[in-house]
Amino acid sequence: MTRLVLASGSRWRRQLLDRLELPYAWAAPDIDETPHPRESPQALVHRLALGKATALAGEYPDHLIIGSDQVCLFDDQILGKPGDAATARANLQRFSGQRVRFLTGIAVIDTAHARHWVDHERYDVIFRDLSETEIAHYVDREQPLDSAGSFRMEGLGITLFERLEGRDPNTLIGLPLIRLCEMLREAGLDPLG
Repeated sequence: MTRLVLASGSRWRRQLLDRLELPYAWAAPDIDETPHPRESPQALVHRLALGKATALAGEYPDHLIIGSDQVCLFDDQILGKPGDAATARANLQRFSGQRVRFLTGIAVIDTAHARHWVDHERYDVIFRDLSETEIAHYVDREQPLDSAGSFRMEGLGITLFERLEGRDPNTLIGLPLIRLCEMLREAGLDPLG
């Protein structure tokens, strides 16, 4: 029986979890991701990561369920996924030459023992100065309309950056594997065991 479940429909998160070479199931939870009034970005990613994992707890007793959620912060504002090319281009124009922060919440629920772990990782992206032509070409080629920050680091998005700062680059893609491995070991599942 698979003891591990990823509470996400994201193919990027599945690709990251695949790197641990652990068998797992996955399912996309249906939760309301609307921020609460005056909710801090840290509290939001904690709540959503835990909420995604909790949403699947009834379906997966005796499992470890992983939830994750990410927000993009710029000028102290949470930015959602752009949804359309015009918004993606506008975001990237604002980010040109600037620092953008990503917070990725990570939660593991142990449904067999009624316990959980929740945390978040920070990752900063410092964009190089971008021309309007570069931005337009990037958005046309990559179509990052469903990506926080209007780019995909795992693709051509890497060409937009001057540098990256953080503990785990997987955090930027949406699943902080270093912290996840720590949580899994605390829960009794060692990826190397």
